[in-house]
Amino acid sequence: MANRHHHRQNYALKMELKKQINVAAGLVSDRFPTVSGIVIHMTYYRKTAIPLLMVRTVNIFPTSYAYFKMDCMIKSCDGGGFDLTSIVANMVKTHKKVRKGAIVCHGTIDTLPSEHASIKYETVIRYKRVSTINS
Repeated sequence: MANRHHHRQNYALKMELKKQINVAAGLVSDRFPTVSGIVIHMTYYRKTAIPLLMVRTVNIFPTSYAYFKMDCMIKSCDGGGFDLTSIVANMVKTHKKVRKGAIVCHGTIDTLPSEHASIKYETVIRYKRVSTINS
């Protein structure tokens, strides 16, 4: 029974930490005022006989936190994940609309190879129409 309580406490701690990280990242509307929306399509793979793990689409709005680190979906992965922050920032800076690529998870799992999981991503950014009329 004590173990379940510890797990719940651990989870609460993780969620609190996630909240702090989100708040520290700021809102998309503040960090990227020209962006009206971001859609990230991700296909998760793992190093097994059946590599396809899942397909996921994340919609990010101006009111969302500007935090683009996606968790590794392998349960016991420690310190892993897929950080798209620099990719998004770079796209906004160069006003790029679509970018595709792949990222390997560098988290650690005792029994698995270091590149145990990866994602292929397609990031699509919509920008606000800039009004040419000066008010």
